[in-house]
Amino acid sequence: MYDGPVQDLIDELGRLPGIGPKSAQRIAFWMLDQPVEDVERLADALRQLKQKVHFCSVCFNVTDQEVCRICRDPRREAGAICVVEESKDVVAIERTREFRGRYHVLGGAISPIAGRGPGDLHIAELVRRLADDTITEVILATNPNLEGEATATYLTRLLGQTPGIQISRLASGLPVGADLEYADEVTLGRAFSGRRYVD
Repeated sequence: MYDGPVQDLIDELGRLPGIGPKSAQRIAFWMLDQPVEDVERLADALRQLKQKVHFCSVCFNVTDQEVCRICRDPRREAGAICVVEESKDVVAIERTREFRGRYHVLGGAISPIAGRGPGDLHIAELVRRLADDTITEVILATNPNLEGEATATYLTRLLGQTPGIQISRLASGLPVGADLEYADEVTLGRAFSGRRYVD
């Protein structure tokens, strides 16, 4: 235990995902050794994150504007929507350069254990977007784990009867139980280009 601000910082850093007590301590003492300007830049970046960043009014990706860069881009294919769990999944798919359509970020996956059901996700907004006659394909790119599969199954049943829209799911190549965020570009690119259509 340390006195005052040092322990407060260690405690706050320890609340971050993936940061244990020893890592929190190491980061706190690293910050203590840095020039004041560097620490102020970090503090300012955190403040700006909370003040300026919000969710796109169309697809729910993170952005600092009303509508995100991808939704504003007129060169994107308007007929295909790729449904992902989190904004970090958009970044993973964009790195492959295989998909030129638009996205819809659910804000998580169905998880009864975590108390998260379909009503807690941006599913109603997705259904509203599909009322647009220009959309012909919905690509389900949820994580290949239990929650992601449950979410994809739910969406397949919900959207399966929508006339004029074909539903597809990313192909194999992604290991079961993994997150899209950690897949390399080649594996994710192959899975995307070899996606299968859901009956």
